[in-house]
Order: sequence, then structure tokens, then C-alpha cells
Amino acid sequence: MGHDFCAINLSDNLKPFALIERRLRHAARGDFAMAFYNPRSSSRPHQFARVLEILREECGPDRLITFARAVSTLEERLVTVTLSEARPEMADMRTVVLLGNSATRRIGRWIYTPRRAGEGV
Repeated sequence: MGHDFCAINLSDNLKPFALIERRLRHAARGDFAMAFYNPRSSSRPHQFARVLEILREECGPDRLITFARAVSTLEERLVTVTLSEARPEMADMRTVVLLGNSATRRIGRWIYTPRRAGEGV
């Protein structure tokens, strides 16, 4: 990520989900690129679906989202889709989810958020 971003823990073990939702909305309205960890577990499989709904509401369906699962292992898988194509089952506890901001683009096989994103806004 070449510009401002935030990291948000999606686990509600130590905080209410309403707080997570508020943080998601504020980060999206601030046009931050975002990194999510603890996206989906067997004890709370439904919440990531709600996270995707919130992101679609705030960011629109065309925002790029990357699912980076089991990075640096033999099971590594990197998938980038638009928010409209994203499904909850694309993430688990071994996945880091990266959401671009409004300036994020594909450049060949890479996804890039330019350093000058958001200036003048």
C-alpha cells in the first residue's frame, strides 16, 4: 500500500460488533485503504458477510478487495476481485483481507494504491 491505510481486527471477542461496524464505516468514508485480520472464524462465520455488506454500502461494488490466504506457505492463495464479487467464504482465520481505496488500480498482476491518492479531497 503506497498511501494511508488502516488495519482493523474483525474479531468481536473483546469488543462489540457495533464498534467494528462504526470503525468500518468511518474508515470507508475517509477513503482509507484497509487491511482486515481475523475476518471469519467457525464461531462467527456470519459476521464477515455483514462486513462485506457494509463495505459495499460505503464504497460501492467496484472497489478492489484482495484475499491473501496462508501467505508464505505451500497453501498460499492470492485472489483479487471487486466487492460485488467478494463472498464471505473467500476468507478464514488464515486470510488477510486488503481493501483498496478509491484510487486503487490493477497494474498488470499488481494492485496498487498510489501515494498521491485522495489529495485535494
